[in-house]
Amino acid sequence: MITFQESILRLQSYWNAQGCALLQPIDLEVGAGTSHTATFLRAIGPEPVLKPSPTDILDLYLGSLRALGIDTLKNDIRFVEDNWENPTLGAWGLGWEVWMNGMEITQFTYFQQVGGLECRPITGEITYGLERLCMYLQNVDNVFDLVYTTWKDRGVDRVLRYGDVFHQNEVEQSRFNFERLMEAELALPAYEMVLKAGHTFNLLDARGAISVTERAAYIGRIRALSRSIAQSYYDSRERLGFPMLGAAAKKEAA
Repeated sequence: MITFQESILRLQSYWNAQGCALLQPIDLEVGAGTSHTATFLRAIGPEPVLKPSPTDILDLYLGSLRALGIDTLKNDIRFVEDNWENPTLGAWGLGWEVWMNGMEITQFTYFQQVGGLECRPITGEITYGLERLCMYLQNVDNVFDLVYTTWKDRGVDRVLRYGDVFHQNEVEQSRFNFERLMEAELALPAYEMVLKAGHTFNLLDARGAISVTERAAYIGRIRALSRSIAQSYYDSRERLGFPMLGAAAKKEAA
């Protein structure tokens, strides 16, 4: 069985073998991977991003599915017309949704325009729905049941699931829209707000906009917030029984 982590590594290895540079995700709020600077800005001008789009790009894509262990002859894989547009970015392209056995797994787009500028030459973009692909590969119906990784090859009988990594964050971020953060003991979204506060402080400090006295006061306030969040997170994990600890480690911690 291919784990979620292994699926990422296989795709990276596959596209590396095709001569692609592997860039890291952008650490900002974006609506989709298409908004990544490597996609949005690199699509403009002659520099490479699968550009010009390879004539065999569809075959390359199908090859990436085979690298994940998907038999493209035994599964019903369809390219369904679905042209893409992002009006706020002045971007649009021609393309398809890729369906496998009736479920969308990929968006395939030939960028025509980005930021209101024509793409010359046209850029090809492939965006995978990794969770959906892995749900098919692992034959599970709930994304939180996906096996993220295991250590069985190292003699450790333990499985880390997608839910172990992301479920608490999903619950807290969902509740964030309705309740106050720290009052509701939601440490993860509260920490993101502290990071934003820290970034704003750094900008003000770098521009000499705050005095020495104010600087110390702001640092103290942000540090106090950080400590309360750290304590809140620790308490929340303790209430859950530190779920990522193995049984032996739990006994030792107790």
